[in-house]
Amino acid sequence: MPLKKRSMPPEVAEALAIQALNFIGQDATQLGRFLALTGIGPAELRQAAHEPGFLTGVLDHILGHEPTLIAFAKDAGIEPFDVALAREVLGGGQWERELP
Repeated sequence: MPLKKRSMPPEVAEALAIQALNFIGQDATQLGRFLALTGIGPAELRQAAHEPGFLTGVLDHILGHEPTLIAFAKDAGIEPFDVALAREVLGGGQWERELP
């Protein structure tokens, strides 16, 4: 029996990425790690969130650290696969901050 391909509407994928960003922001250690890895300062976070590809980068961050992925999925009441699916739906390549 063939496996059924799962899909996710773009609005749901975006909402999940925003939920992931909120999850990161609720934990000082997670937020510090995210800011350090992305090079974003705390004051720049709101502005960066409006840049194309930022939410994809948030999901990349979650997917790039299995303990964070498992904790987020548990907190959100979803399967870890749903994060990867949302990442695929949002596409957009990897987000990189422009440095001066």
